[in-house]
Amino acid sequence: MIEVDQLTKRYGPTTAVAGLSFTARPGRVTGFLGPNGAGKTTTLRVLLGLDTASSGTATIGGVPFRSHRRGLRHAGALLDAQQAHPGLTATAHLAALARSNDLPGRRVDDVLAEVGLTPVAHRRVGAYSLGMRQRLGVATALLGDPPVLIFDEPVNGMDPEGVHWARGLFRRLAAEGRTVFLSSHLIGEMAATADDIVVVGRGRLLAAGPVAAITGSGGSLEDVFLRLTSASVDYRAGGA
Repeated sequence: MIEVDQLTKRYGPTTAVAGLSFTARPGRVTGFLGPNGAGKTTTLRVLLGLDTASSGTATIGGVPFRSHRRGLRHAGALLDAQQAHPGLTATAHLAALARSNDLPGRRVDDVLAEVGLTPVAHRRVGAYSLGMRQRLGVATALLGDPPVLIFDEPVNGMDPEGVHWARGLFRRLAAEGRTVFLSSHLIGEMAATADDIVVVGRGRLLAAGPVAAITGSGGSLEDVFLRLTSASVDYRAGGA
């Protein structure tokens, strides 16, 4: 389970996240939505121990992620499709992570097969398309077979077949009892994939709950999102 409780993160005079609270539960796909600058990436960075909260907490399985000595066994994440060194092969990248997290070497082949990269496993990552790098990022998240999975814009650069594959994967992972947390700007894809939605704007919670409850009878997630965030965007119609 992911629990964020009164999380606040400041960078000097700027407050990126302001008293944010929500929960993402096992067996559910939870979508994380918000306009640019809403604090989504900051929240994920604090959750994964890459930044330190100014106040409040963000925990995975009831404890901070930094408390887990072998982190990939407890939570897997894709935050940046460019995270693998372009000079390494996919196999070498994953093998290094497996060794550092005390994972069996067979997991490398398992996850490469899971994401469809076995035929190009020994090609240097620098030659991969963005969609292929996204798949490698998903493989990295899956490497430790963790109960919690966090993905930031996981289908960017994927073709329609890749998007369809990713949607099915996320649903299957949740059906296995895992917590799947997706941050994305693709509202239509989120409506087709997520069970629950967390909407933030300017670092604050705007709405949280099951998709059906948030949209209401016959409602559109896009319409609800735009209404909720209308006061949280940094531009006006016709602007850049």
